Order: sequence, then structure tokens, then C-alpha cells
Amino acid sequence: MAQSPDGSGTAPVRITNSSTSVTSGIGVTQKLVGAAIAFGNVLRGTFGPNGLDKMLYKTNGEAAVTNDGAKIVAELLVKHPAAKAFVSLAESQENACGDGVTGCILLASELMSEAGRLLERGLHPLILVKGYEMALETTIKEIDSRAISAKGRLEEVARTALVGRSTEGALGHLAGLISQAVAAIPDSDYERVRMAKAGEGTPATSTLIPGLVIEKRLALERMPRSLAASKVAVLSCPLEIEESVVTAEIEISTPDQYQKFIEAEHQKIESIIEKVKSSGAKVVFCAEGIDSRVLHSLADDGIYALGSIERPMAEDIAESCGAQLCDHLNDINASLGSIKGLEHKRLEGAEGVKERLILEVGDGAGLVTILVGGTDGVAAEETIRGLFDSLRSTCLAKEDDSILLGGGSLHMAASLKVREIAENCPGRERLAMEAFARALEGIPAALAANAGEDKIDSLLELRSLHRAGEINSGIAQSGSPGIIESAWLPTYTLEHSISAACESACGLLRVDQVISARGD
Repeated sequence: MAQSPDGSGTAPVRITNSSTSVTSGIGVTQKLVGAAIAFGNVLRGTFGPNGLDKMLYKTNGEAAVTNDGAKIVAELLVKHPAAKAFVSLAESQENACGDGVTGCILLASELMSEAGRLLERGLHPLILVKGYEMALETTIKEIDSRAISAKGRLEEVARTALVGRSTEGALGHLAGLISQAVAAIPDSDYERVRMAKAGEGTPATSTLIPGLVIEKRLALERMPRSLAASKVAVLSCPLEIEESVVTAEIEISTPDQYQKFIEAEHQKIESIIEKVKSSGAKVVFCAEGIDSRVLHSLADDGIYALGSIERPMAEDIAESCGAQLCDHLNDINASLGSIKGLEHKRLEGAEGVKERLILEVGDGAGLVTILVGGTDGVAAEETIRGLFDSLRSTCLAKEDDSILLGGGSLHMAASLKVREIAENCPGRERLAMEAFARALEGIPAALAANAGEDKIDSLLELRSLHRAGEINSGIAQSGSPGIIESAWLPTYTLEHSISAACESACGLLRVDQVISARGD
């Protein structure tokens, strides 16, 4: 019988498979910190206005070129448990703010890197976590003290989110479109803004349409292609004779009976046509089918009709033009909306002919659409991705009415404040607070490095500027430290980014064993 280490004569009890590996002590730190640093290095080169792009080549042969942190993280096939925690962190930041994912990941990576050095020197993880939480509290107070109102700066917020994207040539134009779209929608609800590919032109030819863009073919070529101000009906009931759910047979024995059957059907169709025409609607959208006889009759009267549209699209049309979704034809008069104009275009491209309906509602539109110029493909997708991030940031800034300077200005100011508070901390938590301060400085360091500047020199100069009272200084787009004037970020984006990064790092630092069933 195997002798136990304590000499009792009892063999040790194994509760896991023989292939399971258990890592404890400093080995855990090395595993988690190594994964965190590797994950941060994947995104580091894409950070800031001078960040470069990543080409993502998928197993199905599709390729994407982007510097959007959320897109890159979403496409990675991650296996390491610490890296999966960073994926969850990225998803949290993206869902909450729509932007700031790369900065959030970089800060979490820096926090783990600094923690690894302290843990190797014997600092207890819980003391480290407590120090980080104390530093975070100081940072949040610094954020609150530096935040200003977003009034009059929404276009600068939109521009900041677009800098570093593939749309640099049309930066001012696109930022203006975003700020106009945010101003036009109620309640700062970004879901009220739609984006559609124009399939022609360049990003500089993008336009804002106070209404909707629908890509669908005409059911009848005789339909009017252009209409001025009109009433709109949006129906969820069919404009045709509904078929019986139950199988039935009608026995006709004489020609007169057949004639009466045909006349009854014709009268039913005429009744449908009359109800639509008498409502005064010149545009009719239907989520169900429209009988061909109804289509021809409506076209004869210059009424634009489009049937078999998807239910969500019908709801969007109704919301955009102020109509109500009509479930019964008898209620059509009370459910009408209005538009300023309608235009149906026919576009010819490499993939064939496309038809596009532009529904312009005008002022007070419930939904607006940005028609993004440029050809279809990878470039257009990246442009729309950048516009959507900018839209989320601008809506967030408008809703909270609170913004902060970018360019690492807040991170440097918070770093100095944390160091100042740490001077008065008598315990070992001071070491963790100083590590937190160094991690914060990793953000302006990355901005400088990606612009080709020496990060040590840039950090020393920026730190000197802040200590000299130049609190609005940061890393400019050129990469040099200086006064930042036009780079503005929503306060909540930075606050959530720093808080979430600290929370994720603290969660990993509480791990004292890694148990792998795979044995790696």
C-alpha cells in the first residue's frame, strides 16, 4: 500500500481524472498575466487615431479589414479561460457604450501586467485587489470633477469616434451627418437611425434622409415612380380574398351559379379597392399579399402600392411617417400617416439591377436613414461600423450631457491623482495604487507609440505638463503631448471602460488555482 506524505499509511485520494492538471501559486499568476498581456498586444496596434488595421481571415474564406476592437474580439476563436474573460469584458463595453472597447482591453491588460510583478514579489492578491479598488474610487472622483456639458460639442464627439477609421477623407461631412441625425431623433435613441449602402459614390457623398430607404422591387411597372406630399397607409391585413384555412368544396350545377360566384368575388375585390381609394392614401404598404387586380386598379389612380413586405419593415414605415399599423381595412381612415415625398429608383450594378425606394418624411420623422456612399464590400462595412460607433457615442453624450477630453488626458490626470492619494496610504495597498497609476499611463503611452513617438519621452513630457497646471493636455493626433481641444468622449464611456477593466482584473486576481480537464 502506498505510504502517504504524513506517514499515516493512507494513499492520497484523487478526485479528478489522471489527465487533469492543477496549477497553483506563482504558476497561476504566470498563466493569467501571460494571457492578458498577449490579448492586449493583439489590440494595442489598433488603438487611437493612428492605429493600424487588422485583416481577419475566417475559416469560411471571408475576409474583413478593421481596427474596431469589438469586431476583432468577436472574430477571435479564444480558448484560454483568462482570454475568455477579456472577451466578456469587450462585449460588456460594446453593449453598454458602443465604443471604447480597445482602450478597455488595453487598461485591463496593463492592470494584469502590473499585478503580475507585485504578486511575484509576494504581495497578497486580496491586498492588491483592495488597492486597485481604492485607486478606482479616486479615478471615478477625478472623472466626475473633469466632466463638462456636451451642449454644442456633439459634432466633435462624433468626429472623435470616427478618427482613425477608413473615412478620414470625409471626416467632417460624416460627423456632421451623425450630429444632425442625433438632433433629429427623439429621446437620443440610436435605434431610430438606420444605415443603408448607396452602392455608388464615396463616403463624402453620403446623405441623411429624414425617413427610410427600402430595397424592394416593384410589383407592377405602371406604379408611379415619384410622388409629392401624400397620405400613407400601412396595413397588416391582406388586400386580397383570403383563402379558407379549412379545405372546402363548392358545388356549382348551373352557369348562373358560376356567374354569381364570379360576381361575388369581383364585388369583394371592388370593395377592397374602394375602401383604399376613399381613404385618401396615395401610398399603401402591406405586410401581406396584394391581389393583382387591386394593384392594377390602384396604379390606374396613381396610388403607389407595395405588398408582401416584412412585418418589422412595416412597423418601421409606420413609426417613421406617424401612421398606425392597420389590422383591419375598416380602420384605414384612422391610421394614416404622411410623407413629404416618395421616389423609386432603379440602380444598375455589377450584381444586377437593384430597386430602391426612398421615403422622405421630413421634419418630425420617427426614423431617419444615413445613405452611406461607396461601393459594396469590405470598405463599406467598415465605414458603417465606424458610423454606428460614432452614433452610439454621440447619443450617449447627448443623453447624459457629459463629456471628457480624450487623448489620454483623463488617464494622466487620474494617474497623478492616484499617486497623490497613495502617498497618504500607510499599508501595502499603496503599492497596488501606484501600479494602478502606472496602468492608467499605459493609455497615453499606446497613443504615442502608435504615432511613432517614443512613449517614455511622451509620458514624461505629458506628466510635466499636467503638473505645471496644463490639465487639458494629452497626446495629440500627431503623437506629441500638447493641449487637446477637439477630442471629446462621452463621460460614461470612459467611466465604464475603467471600471469594467478594473473589475475584470480583480476577478482574475482572486484566482488561486487553475484546474484544466484537458491537462494543458
